[in-house]
Amino acid sequence: MGCLLMSCSSNDDSSSNDGLNAPATYQFTREGSTTVNYSDQITAIIMAEEFVSALIDNGKTEVELNGMFTNTGNHFSTSALNQSTLRLRNSVADSYDFFASNTATADAIKSDFDTWITEQVNGVFPNWNSTASAGTSGMLFEADGLTERRVDAKGLQVHQAINKALLGGFFVDQILNNNLSRAVLDAGTNRIDNDNLVLVSGRNYTAMEHLWDEAFGLIYGKDNAQNPQLLQDFFLNKYISRVENDPDFEGIADDIYDAFKLGRAAIVAKDYDVRDEQIEIIREKISEIIANRCVYYLRQGKNNLITDKANAFHDLSEGYGFIVSLQFTRKTNALSPYFTKSEVDAYLDQMMVGNGFWDVEEATLNQIAFDIASRFNFTVEQAEN
Repeated sequence: MGCLLMSCSSNDDSSSNDGLNAPATYQFTREGSTTVNYSDQITAIIMAEEFVSALIDNGKTEVELNGMFTNTGNHFSTSALNQSTLRLRNSVADSYDFFASNTATADAIKSDFDTWITEQVNGVFPNWNSTASAGTSGMLFEADGLTERRVDAKGLQVHQAINKALLGGFFVDQILNNNLSRAVLDAGTNRIDNDNLVLVSGRNYTAMEHLWDEAFGLIYGKDNAQNPQLLQDFFLNKYISRVENDPDFEGIADDIYDAFKLGRAAIVAKDYDVRDEQIEIIREKISEIIANRCVYYLRQGKNNLITDKANAFHDLSEGYGFIVSLQFTRKTNALSPYFTKSEVDAYLDQMMVGNGFWDVEEATLNQIAFDIASRFNFTVEQAEN
């Protein structure tokens, strides 16, 4: 029945589950027209990239950066972005599963982003070309004498922390805990409508199909959906590639892409058991991406802490942001993240004791890295390659 409603490939090129065939690529059609649409997610990626890039423009004001984060005041490069209904701040920590009944935590997370923006403008920008030291923001050169890193008084590259925290707070949370939430996918009459091919008004897809496509688009929106190249944005697309290139994790990119294909095929075929199996695969693998990068950057930072502080602070700043993102990961077959906000905040506090990265001890970074890896099926040694 699935092949009557979508583009299907031969069995030699497709994955299968209980007799259900998924197409070789993420391509689904109905009556000769595509049923896939994630244009809003492409807009979201572009908007997030412009915001992150603006964070390293020391000519920007706090009003401008906050305006981009909230999409108020026309601070993006195009009228299409400025007129978009998307608000990055509103979309952070905004999933149905984790935050619909937990608005206090959601507000606290959004406030963390506000604080980081303020720190970048008022703490980092004023000393843009001064030399950084413990307790004083400024610029550091890596050991090569060429690469500049601009940090706050505690050694944090604030824009890197925001970038990686946004990766989790927006992209991971929306994918794992909102669009792929069973409560969202099956909300209202969605399942009945999908069973009876009741399409969204004026569209060629059901509500359930579209929700799945939106999750897919937050990873592959700027990529080639039929042949993903990866490294096409600043967020999950990039870091799936990073982890895939580690021989210990080779195949994880295909695992994620294949699960998206088969899950979408299952929706077309009205096989919700197979759909839900793919949701769990996606949750497991994307959560692993976040944890892997936490461990990788913590260990890289530790290894350079004595000999190349600028390089170490850069890695630790990325690790800091990925640790923030841990609270948006999702345990399989559970309604909880691998790490709570309290646990995440405790790790961040350990890294920022005293003068932060200037004072942090290698033992502390090691302890956090081993703690994180212990909840996943990989070792610290595998992740730090």
